[in-house]
Amino acid sequence: MIYDVIVVGGGIAGLMAAIEAKTDTNKVALITKGNIFKSNSAMASGGINAVLDPEDKEAIESHIKDTYNSSKGLADIKSITYMCKKASTIISKLVSYGVTFQRDEKGNIAQRPFGGAGKNRTCYVGDKTGSAIIQTLIKKAKESGIKFLVNTYVLNLATHENRVCGVVSLRRLDSTVLVYPAKAVVLAAGGYAGIYRGNSTNAQDYTGDLLAVALRAGLSLRDMEFVQFHPTGIAKTNYLVTEAARGEGGYLINSDNQRFVNELDTRDKIAKAILNEQKKGHKVYIDLRHLSLEKIQKKLPSLYTVAFNQVGIDISKELLEIKPVAHYTMGGVACNMTQTKIKGLFVCGEMAANAIHGANRLGGNSLLEGAVFGELAGQKALEFSKKHDFATIDYNLVIKDILTIDKIFAGETSKNFNAIRVSLGNTMFNNVGIIRSKESLVKAFDYIKYLRNQSYSLHCINKERRNNVELISILELRNALEVSEAVILAAKKRKESRGAHHRSDYERTRKKYQKHILIREVKKGFFKLEFEEKGVLNRFRDLIINKH
Repeated sequence: MIYDVIVVGGGIAGLMAAIEAKTDTNKVALITKGNIFKSNSAMASGGINAVLDPEDKEAIESHIKDTYNSSKGLADIKSITYMCKKASTIISKLVSYGVTFQRDEKGNIAQRPFGGAGKNRTCYVGDKTGSAIIQTLIKKAKESGIKFLVNTYVLNLATHENRVCGVVSLRRLDSTVLVYPAKAVVLAAGGYAGIYRGNSTNAQDYTGDLLAVALRAGLSLRDMEFVQFHPTGIAKTNYLVTEAARGEGGYLINSDNQRFVNELDTRDKIAKAILNEQKKGHKVYIDLRHLSLEKIQKKLPSLYTVAFNQVGIDISKELLEIKPVAHYTMGGVACNMTQTKIKGLFVCGEMAANAIHGANRLGGNSLLEGAVFGELAGQKALEFSKKHDFATIDYNLVIKDILTIDKIFAGETSKNFNAIRVSLGNTMFNNVGIIRSKESLVKAFDYIKYLRNQSYSLHCINKERRNNVELISILELRNALEVSEAVILAAKKRKESRGAHHRSDYERTRKKYQKHILIREVKKGFFKLEFEEKGVLNRFRDLIINKH
């Protein structure tokens, strides 16, 4: 089957892109690695930021400034301004699709405080905002006639003369390699926090597959060193304790029953404060006991249920132990307002580096960025598909992917690839986590290089091709190792501390490093890094906002 537009990714960005790209006469497909209900967006519980009155210029400027300040000087004011000004329109569109945001006594959309925000601007649906939005968008997409290609694993992009031609995919049902031609392609497959397996709110298969695909297609990645560690994951299970728990008045206390940090500070500061408490031998808890049971069940119903079901804690009466966990990745494919350097290829959502979050994402901005730039990517893909016909596909490249899959099935292995994935997660968290240093980064790099070499000797023990989970695990591991190397090298090159990137050997933020780091893979296993200099106009915009 051929399509006018193919979207890869079933989160808020991908769904918005697919809906915008669909018309009454064209064909649009949405590819997901697993089932359509599984995405980081669906797990985003706290809310989505927006100034609801488009005429309230002061409030919009405040949102722009908070977002830029959180980025620690590594965001683009033009992109942020576009996002913040589009926010009210996006909320209205979501409401028109059927999202039932919480309302106040007057019937207006309610908004709660979030960390790093100067004003209350986070719209929400209890503590299951992402899930509510995703379910609504899936329904809208189905009604629009979008074709869902589920359980389809993207292996590589098909390109010709710097033009996208489609995607090369693996059908998980029978391990068959398929090519889906398309006039335009939107990549929206999420971030790479899953490389911190065992220390992340992300599922273990959120390993940045499409970032590795982008590297192999010759694209550059930007800001890969910036990984946001959410301060509050349930200590025993890594389940995200939504920032809404602190927004609604929850305290963070140590085992001496002392509050030690401003609970509504930015995530990087809170995560480091919690880590310091843990280094002192203290456990850290979120304390909601002073809130009424009625308020908890109304504002935080999912957390109340999950805490009891997962660890047997009644948060209305007991303390819930928490720890920082890898949660969101600011880095991604370098682009300009969703446009990549490959014609007809657009990126959006967490896997895109649209210069919004910079060194540290502001809570509540992820769903907003996904929706705003998903909408834009879909519109651009539609426009491109109307102006261009299908491009030539080089099937020799497809044969390479077929041979790769056959080789993984053909050989024998004595190595445990699940153990390697766990080892990768622990290595990344311990050495490329909240605190890094040259010593820890070199140690991590040497080990990941070793694992990357080992990964090419892995083969399926089970030779059955139908729904072979081993095959996908091996492919994910290879991509995870490729992405991990990029993260380590970028972190090593940034010899300063800025936002979510903290170097114990370079504690200060340095003016000379107020620029992005680009990384590309010049050939398999060899990366080239360079600083991306800001243009004169962007430097001027930075000066203006820093004066306010």
